[in-house]
Amino acid sequence: MIKYLGMNKFTVGQEAKIMKCFSTKNIENFAKISGDTNPVHLNEDYANKSIFKKKIVHGFLYSSLISAVIGTKLPGNGSIYLHQELNFKKPVYHDENITALVRITQIKKEKSLIYLDTFCYKDNNDIVVEGKAIVKVI
Repeated sequence: MIKYLGMNKFTVGQEAKIMKCFSTKNIENFAKISGDTNPVHLNEDYANKSIFKKKIVHGFLYSSLISAVIGTKLPGNGSIYLHQELNFKKPVYHDENITALVRITQIKKEKSLIYLDTFCYKDNNDIVVEGKAIVKVI
């Protein structure tokens, strides 16, 4: 029984979030680290001719905020990602504020699993990515 005491602090509907603004420098650093140097993220002239009309943030960069919420806030320390689905809905441009939100939808205490709805959205509440995650709490 002691193994599951930590799971008792979680409830269905519980939420947590983090907000960040991604600067051009953040995006350039991510491109170097990831190797994704697609010019739609880095080259103004190229991006202006794209469907986006200006440079966009890498989807995996801003969706990484979901991981930050899971790893530091909900469930927090000891969370291990088992599964993540992401559906990208709208572009994110350089220097836009993005908020990541996770919400508990199901808890399986006997297996130390937490099921989450995951979102990233802009200041105007436009959802830019939505998905589902499963995490194990150790």
